[in-house]
This record gives sequence, C-alpha cells and structure tokens, in this order.
Amino acid sequence: MQESLSTDPYKGVRDFYPAEWAKLEAIFTTLRNTLHAWGYEEYNASPLERAELYEAKTSEEIVSEQTYTFTDRGDRRVTLRPEMTPTLARMIAAKRRELPLPLRWFSLPNVFRYERPQKGRLREHYQLNVDLVGVAGSEADNEIILLAANLLKAFGAKESDFTIRINSRALLTAACTAAGLDIETTRLYLRLLDKKAKMTPETFTAAQQALTSTDPLALIEDAGSAPDVAHEKRLLLDTIDALARRGITNAIFDPTLTRGFDYYTGIVFEIYDTNPENPRSLFGGGRFDKLVSLFGSEALPAIGFGMGDVTLADFLETHGLLPHTTDSLPQLYLGTPTPSDIPAAQAFAAALRKEGARVFVNITEKNLGDQVRDAVKRHIPLFMAYGADEVAAQTARLKILATGEEVGLPFTELPMRLRAGS
Repeated sequence: MQESLSTDPYKGVRDFYPAEWAKLEAIFTTLRNTLHAWGYEEYNASPLERAELYEAKTSEEIVSEQTYTFTDRGDRRVTLRPEMTPTLARMIAAKRRELPLPLRWFSLPNVFRYERPQKGRLREHYQLNVDLVGVAGSEADNEIILLAANLLKAFGAKESDFTIRINSRALLTAACTAAGLDIETTRLYLRLLDKKAKMTPETFTAAQQALTSTDPLALIEDAGSAPDVAHEKRLLLDTIDALARRGITNAIFDPTLTRGFDYYTGIVFEIYDTNPENPRSLFGGGRFDKLVSLFGSEALPAIGFGMGDVTLADFLETHGLLPHTTDSLPQLYLGTPTPSDIPAAQAFAAALRKEGARVFVNITEKNLGDQVRDAVKRHIPLFMAYGADEVAAQTARLKILATGEEVGLPFTELPMRLRAGS
C-alpha cells in the first residue's frame, strides 16, 4: 500500500488558511494605506533571480549559507530571492533614463532564506521593502526614518513601545581607517562587529585584537583625535537632532550597529521593541548609494528599509495592536428555504454586492436550521432567509447571530444596513 503523503508544509514555511491570511492582509492594508499617503508606489518582481546578483553585494553569510540556489535546465544558476534590494537596483538600472527621480517605491514580496527556524525567523516570509532613490542629502535619511516610525504608529504604537538605533557605515569606515585597517580588514571587522551582540565580551575582544591593536569603537567614543571620525559623528548626531525636532524622540546613537549587508554606504538603523516579552530587533535599513552602479549604470543615492511580517506581527501582538480582520468576512449569510430558491437568492445577492455588500449564498440542500448553524461556524454575523414569503413581502427578516435578535426591514433598506456594518 502506498504511504500517504504528509500534510505538513515544508520546514520553516507557513500555510495560510483564510483566517490567518485575513490577519496578514489586514496588516498589509495598514502598511499600504500609510505608504500611499506618503506618495510611495508599489512594485513587484519574480522571486527567481540570477545567483550572481546576490554574490556581488549581499552578505557573505546569506550567499554561502542561506540562499536557495540551484542550476536550471539551461545550466543557469538561479536563486530564490533572499532579499529585495538587489532586485530593486537591477530594475532601476534597467530603466534608469525613463524613471522620474526621486523614486518612492515599496514592495511586499515573499523572500527565502535557508536558516534554522526560530521565533521571528522562518525560511520564507513576507517583507515590506521601502526605498527612496535619487536624493543624497539628509532629508532623504530623515524621511525614511520618519516613515519607518510612522508605519508602527499607524497601528497605534507609541514611541515608548520602540527605540530607533542609528549609526553610520561611513563613520565606522572612517574609524577603521583611522585605526590603520585596510579595506579587507575593515570588511572583516565590520562583520565581526555585526555579530558582537551574539558573542561574549571576552570572545569579541579576542577576535577584535586578532584584527587590530587599535579599537575603532574607542576612536568613535573619543572622536577628537581623528578629524574624519569627528566629521562623520557630527553628521550622524545632527540627523538624530533633526529627527527630534520633527517629533521622533526615541532615536539613539548606537556605534556598534552595522547591519549585515555589504552594500550599505552611509546611515544605518534598526528599530527595537522595548517590551521585555519581545526584546529584539524588529526591522532596519540604511543608505546604499553604490548598488545601482553594479549594473554598469551611474551611481544613484538610495536609502531604504525592510520589515518582515513575522517580527512585525509579534510586535503588534505583544502590544495588543493587531488590526481587526472582520472586513474580509461575508456580512450576510443568505439562506435558501428550498433548492428552488437558490437562483433567485443568487440574483438578490448580486444586487446587494453592487451596493458594496459581502454576501454568502447557501447552495446546498441543508435545512434553514443547519444553514444558521453553518453561518455561526463561519463567523458570519447576519443571516436572512430568501424565499417565496420574503419575496412576496419584499421584507428581510435579519437575524443577528451574536444575540439571536431578529429585525424586519424592507429590502430597499438592507444595503444601507449592511454598509452601516450591522
């Protein structure tokens, strides 16, 4: 006998039944509405990309350990996208002369990384990507960080619910140069610093001393001895001051913050949950001014961030901010006393839908009692039978399933009642 196939999904990914998908769509709706209000346009692309797109500039750890890469039948190496920024850069480079700058773009793709599944990390998730391309100045940095904070506030979060940690890759690079590190050693040091939070102080110090006898972080702390370090530190502190003047008072300077991607060139930031039940980084981003030039195009200033749906949902749940999902459910269960009533009920439902109602029509031979129980099981709030009696009276007997109350009203008033939400 053939063994039954497993009903479990692939390890580290999720199935979305309607209720779970409705929760995610409600989150996406809030994100989209906020971004559209700020003038950002949505784009998308295939999850399949040439492998060399990521080998050029993405984190070495992601490329060597976490990508899903395979050789297709045309002997081409293909990768399921682990992130969206390289795709964004490729798309912009392809139509560089046609696109009006600055670009304010966002996307909500699914991304794939082969890593150990754990809280907040899966092998596939959806990720909001928000980017502002074509503006080099601090105003772009300010807008992106302001927008990141406002996305959380759109769900009802307060500034006390999260902190924004800010640093600069330009500052870190200046400190490494002042410490005598060459380009390759600087790259190794930044990757070490990116893992600092996961290491014991002794382990980090030993690894750092293997790379340099001068601590770059000490040069940042006392920037007076290194003019380039002092300059970059002042620019960063000016950004934090500018954010405070615009109402963002929970931004702090974190000299150890690096972000793991090699393409970052300037300011970097991460947003952290302040709730002790969820003490982790939620999302982050930074400036990547040179990425577009990898495609033979001229360099374009760019800054953006990526926000994963898993960590965002954990944050919202921890703070009691998950949006309501009832807007995706039918409002009305239209019952049919007999199978012969179904065609007329379908026509009546079509008329209600033209008025904006969400209507579920019974097309089974269940009796009306079973249909009511079916509506309750489906969490549909209102029930009405549509048969010969109702048609003759042109009156709906609307049953509110949460209370059992029945309300009679003319058919002509039903669309208004449904628009009112009860």
